[in-house]
This record gives sequence, structure tokens and C-alpha cells, in this order.
Amino acid sequence: MRYTATTKKTLVRGGSIVTSSGKSESDILISVTGEIEELRPKISVPKNTEIIEAAGLLIYPPLIDCHVHFREPGLEYKATMETEARAAISGGIGTVLDMPNTIPPTTTVAAFADKVRRASKVENCIIKFFFGVTEPAHLAELRKLWTGDSLELKKLKQHCCGVKLYLDHSTGNQRISGGIVEEVFATCSELEIPLVVHCEDPEINAATRKSVTRTDVSAHALLRPPESEERAIEQALVLATKHSAALHIAHLSTKAGAQLVRAAKADGLKVTCEVTPHHLFFTTDDYSTLGTLVKVNPSIGTLEHRNALWQALLDGTIDCVASDHAPHTLEEKKVFPPLSAPSGMPGVELLVPLLLSAAAGKWPHPTSAPPADFGLEYSDILRLCFLNPNRIFGLNAAEIRKAGPARLVLLDPRADWVVTPVSLHGKCGWTPYESWNLTGKIIQTL
Repeated sequence: MRYTATTKKTLVRGGSIVTSSGKSESDILISVTGEIEELRPKISVPKNTEIIEAAGLLIYPPLIDCHVHFREPGLEYKATMETEARAAISGGIGTVLDMPNTIPPTTTVAAFADKVRRASKVENCIIKFFFGVTEPAHLAELRKLWTGDSLELKKLKQHCCGVKLYLDHSTGNQRISGGIVEEVFATCSELEIPLVVHCEDPEINAATRKSVTRTDVSAHALLRPPESEERAIEQALVLATKHSAALHIAHLSTKAGAQLVRAAKADGLKVTCEVTPHHLFFTTDDYSTLGTLVKVNPSIGTLEHRNALWQALLDGTIDCVASDHAPHTLEEKKVFPPLSAPSGMPGVELLVPLLLSAAAGKWPHPTSAPPADFGLEYSDILRLCFLNPNRIFGLNAAEIRKAGPARLVLLDPRADWVVTPVSLHGKCGWTPYESWNLTGKIIQTL
């Protein structure tokens, strides 16, 4: 976020700062240069000070969404960095990590530099980028970016949050050539680069395409079955173990996948993972009403998988919640036959409100019953959407502290509201969460 000097100090009065251990009531005095000058209860109001009344509000640092597709360059008709950054900020997100499947893909230093240049024009939202690898030449480009001595390369490297690997095709067809998968693990281990893997097995997916004859949209869950993720995670864990690589599994979606991650952590492996809100709140039952709007990769699972993901979230197996924000136009989604529709949905703006609803004890899905236990603490949201992604990807995002930057999100945990497309800020203009009743709303971002 960017700040400009003002002629007045600002006092945020009466709010509760969310910490890793709970909530701490504190006033926050912000200097004219945008730094936190004082941080304690009941600060006396200095002269020439603007007051923001925050009684009853929770205060977070701007949160982190570690998995987004902002579509620029090449797909600006779906979204741009500017439009989706506006959506992120409106949803309490101040830092996003963008994936490489754009046009051109982010697989060269030149393409990476172009993205950094574009992001420099976006105000208030920090955008960092994953580097993609699908062939040996891309691995050479990665090494150049990560180890180059020039000032330009050193500056570019600061905007790189890791490497993204697709073990099977998803939107953008970025599946890696099988022969260099192990070399990517070895390189990321050597250079200490975070490695994010989209875990679906191409052989299992190819076999199901031959055997599944149904053409309705719910067949998507059969075409990309749970066994595909399970096998891919097993293979990724073998390589991570062999090369001591720091492995992060994207959008965990299955019960068996969660069990594998849980066991790997118990064995001391350097493995972390994320889950999306759509895998936490939707099930295959939603195909009947939402159709292609909930067509995503990996596919939405059954109730059994959804409940297992909540269990993994609550027991600490899952490290992050990320939106996998992947906007498409409504016209693209409503094509026939439905299985030809692109996979993905928008989600960055509703990531935090959905979790706030769970923290308030409110199950937001209007037609499905909740799992036996879905309760989050407000401190869990800080852990899942700030502390853990900040650590895993080495982002150095600032926490709320004296003498630090006044990057604050004020939200009302009690506010009830209904999701409507017109109330959201992304470019695509639709959401699968339309008409959901949520509890918890962002009031202001400083």
C-alpha cells in the first residue's frame, strides 16, 4: 500500500487488534507520515487529530491471499490487475500472489519483468508473482532471475514469491514436461525457492476421460477424481523428501490428500498446504443449482471430502486459506456443452467475509447443512491469511506494531449482509455466492 503525508494525525480509537493469541483492545495513533506512533489503550487525543471510532470493530493487518489469477497480461477482458486489486482491498486483502498462467505465461525473465512493471501502476495492493516452469528453458530463466548479479535482476527477484508447477493441465495449459519435474524440485531446494504444486495426476485424468460418458457438468467431478489428487500428492511428497524441498500444495480438495499432508507433517517433512473457500463450502450437490459456476480444478468434492477439509483446517493440517481467484466472463461459463466451460471462479473479495461468518458461528451456505465442527476463532483468520503465508513465502508483510507502517483493516464482525454481484468490485460481474447471508464486513482499509 502507498501512503501520502497528511496535515493531521489519525487516532483509531476503541478497536480490538487481532493477534495470534486472541484480541487486544488498543487505540492506534498514526503519524502524519503514516507510521504507528502509539499503540496502547486510551491514548489522549493530540491536537489537530482526526478520530476514527472503532469501538466494536476488529483490526487486522491487510491480509494475504496466496493464490490468485489476475489475468493480466493477455486476458484483460476477464480481469485486470487494477480491477482485481480493487476487489482484494474491498475484501480486506492487501497482498496477493499471482499465478503464471497468463498470455504470455510467466516463464521468462522478460515476461516476469513485464508483470512487475504493470503491477507498479496498481495502488494500495501488493502483487507478487510466481514463476512458471514447463520445460528446461524455463528452469534456466528461473535460475537467471534468482541468481543474477545485476541490479535489475536483484530488484525483480524481490517480486518473486516462488515457483508454480502444474502436474496436469488446468486453465492455461501449463502442465510441466514429465522429464524435468524432479529437476524443478532439486533446483528449488538448492536455491531455497518456495515450490507450489497443483496436484492432479495426468494418467488418472486421461483414463477417466476415456471411461466417463456423461456430459452434464457434474461429470467434471468424475473426470478429475479424488484419486488423481491423492496420487499426485504422493509423488510430490516423494520428490520433496528426496531433495529436501519446501513443498506447498495448492488448493487441497480431498480427504486422502489431507491425510497424506497430515502424515507428512508428522514425519517432519517441509510440507505446507492451502484450501479454498469453495472447497470448504460447496459440494457436488451444488452442481444442480449452480452448474458451471462451480466448475473448478481440482473439482468440488462430496460432503465427505468437504467435512474432512474442515477437520484438517481446524487441527492445523491446513496452513492457509486462499481464494484461487480465477475470473471468467459469464458468457464463457454458460456455454454448451457445459463441460467445455472454463474452470475457475472469482473469490478474492469474499475470502475473508466467508471466514468471518464461520468465526461468528454462522454457516453461510443457504441450502446445505454445516459439518459437525466448522468454528474458527478470529485469531485463526490471522494465522491462515497472514502469519502462515507471510512465513511460507517470505513476504515480510508488516504486522501491526509501534513504529511500523499503519496498514490496517477495520471490520465489523457483527455486520450481517447479503452478497450481490453489484456490491462486488471484480470485473467479471458474477459470483457463485450470490444471495448468501454473511456475517462480518470490512468497514475501512487504511
